[in-house]
Amino acid sequence: MNITLSVDEQVAARAREAAKKMGKSLNQAVRDYLDQLAGGAQRGQQWAQFEERCLHAGGKLQDWRFNRDEANER
Repeated sequence: MNITLSVDEQVAARAREAAKKMGKSLNQAVRDYLDQLAGGAQRGQQWAQFEERCLHAGGKLQDWRFNRDEANER
């Protein structure tokens, strides 16, 4: 989806420089921000909680077993 925004030229220039320092285009920085605004941060938090549970399971994920067929299902 394309979105057109009205932004002050000086703000856009500063934002473009900030994005460049992050190794991103201004377009990518805006997309990342919108994803975060729409709940991407919540997914990141859920992933961090899952990772924490895995790390504190002593290398075991209770009764979970790797299933190659399920992992390769599309």
